[in-house]
Amino acid sequence: MPLKRHHKWLIGGFSSLLVIYMIINGIFLYTLFVRLEVNYNTLDKTIKDLQSDTQIKLNDLTSNLIETKDSLISLNASIKSELNDLKASASSDFSGIIEKSISGVVTVRTNVAQGTGFIIADDGYLVTNAHVLVGRNTVSIITSEQNIINANLIGYDSNYDIALLKIDGNYNKLELANSDNIQVGEKVIAIGNPLGLQFSVSEGIVSGVHRTGVNGKDEYIQTDAALNPGNSGGPLINKQGEVIGINNFKIGSSESLGFALESNYIKQVVNEISQKELNQNLI
Repeated sequence: MPLKRHHKWLIGGFSSLLVIYMIINGIFLYTLFVRLEVNYNTLDKTIKDLQSDTQIKLNDLTSNLIETKDSLISLNASIKSELNDLKASASSDFSGIIEKSISGVVTVRTNVAQGTGFIIADDGYLVTNAHVLVGRNTVSIITSEQNIINANLIGYDSNYDIALLKIDGNYNKLELANSDNIQVGEKVIAIGNPLGLQFSVSEGIVSGVHRTGVNGKDEYIQTDAALNPGNSGGPLINKQGEVIGINNFKIGSSESLGFALESNYIKQVVNEISQKELNQNLI
């Protein structure tokens, strides 16, 4: 039976209302999405601006200290005094190692973060954690002699969190140990820049080996040597003065649960990067 005219009007009117409702609802959802996107971008930009502003102020402060002659002399004297105190307070295993090792350790500074690295080749190749360089526009290195040098990124491996950098000049490199020989309970030191305190040393022991890292690989040393933000990329050193690992991460806010990638894997990853980028093994 054909629809009567008023039935057609009702159906047509209902369909029109439904279409209008869908259009209005679509416009509302789109407007809500746009506002959320704008708010997210504004918040993200604010956070990045705050990070950049904080790092710029930190960089300016460091540069002013280095460029001021009197402050530089005072800083060097302070470092020597602290080294003497560290050697006096450290166990006899490390009394003759700290000063020699620190000459191969560097501060890695970017426009957004600061970490640690160490020299692996006399002609200026060094390693750090790749996450130290995330978001960077520039990378500079501060040596133990307080020289500031621009660095070039050679390559990185995000899975192992290793980055290879190059600076001009000749330096004292740190030797990598054979991590197959690491013993649980042996004494170690970690050298780094926790919370911006340059070339700080902490002492501990190897608490475990072949621990599972964030990449799921059983290739990490567990240590109770104190690790804090800024230690990332620094060396974990045994009583022979050799690097047994690169300090990588700690478990949340817990104490005495630091982890370092074992030295044999540092060598493997660095040589993979250098073969790809330089057609040669570095270590």
